Amino acid sequence: MKIVALDTSTAAGSVALLQDNQVVAEWYLQSAKTHNRRLLKSLSDVLQQAGWNLRDADGFAVTIGPGSFTGLRIGLSTIKTLAWSLGKDYVGICSLDALAAGLSFCSLPVCSVLDARKKEVYFALYRPGGHGQHLLQGAHLVDTPARLVRHITEQTVFCGDGWLLYKNLLQESLGELAVEAPAPCHMIRASYVGYLSMQRLLVGKGDDPMLSTPLYVRPSEAELHKKALEVV
Repeated sequence: MKIVALDTSTAAGSVALLQDNQVVAEWYLQSAKTHNRRLLKSLSDVLQQAGWNLRDADGFAVTIGPGSFTGLRIGLSTIKTLAWSLGKDYVGICSLDALAAGLSFCSLPVCSVLDARKKEVYFALYRPGGHGQHLLQGAHLVDTPARLVRHITEQTVFCGDGWLLYKNLLQESLGELAVEAPAPCHMIRASYVGYLSMQRLLVGKGDDPMLSTPLYVRPSEAELHKKALEVV
């Protein structure tokens, strides 16, 4: 099975090609440029270097959020269009799940944390489930870093750009309960997006690209503005 996977949920972007249990190619870049200025070229370059054609893919995968509203829309619209137009399988993967997947063999609980702006973070907790997997505990949440610490009651591994941004505050509040993941684990890698999607496709749990929507976790600015107008 061949998978084309993307992540555009943060300022960084990632593209990966997977074939069965092998990562054939992966590209990652932290850049101030918006995803619409680099995504298609990056995808085209990776495909060319790997000798792949889009029609070679059996499925397409993308992070659906939470994360940057603009970045999510760019990634989703690109992958959904490709999957629908080519008649291929499609899977949407939560960005927090993809981030935690890099620590799936960790024996400690994992907390993946992404910057949500407005002095808040998106986060989720995962507990070891055996067989190299982590199981989501509860829901994907958004809150202040100060309130995040209330969810931590035991030694936990932290990863993500939200951790890097609020590292000092979290370490001061949690002390030895907070364990920092290695540097490569703080980025969302498209290879893990592809890996998680492949596990789902192998058991027939793909998504409908026509129905797939972003996982914002909290309302967008447009939605908040609309509600404010309705109140008035």
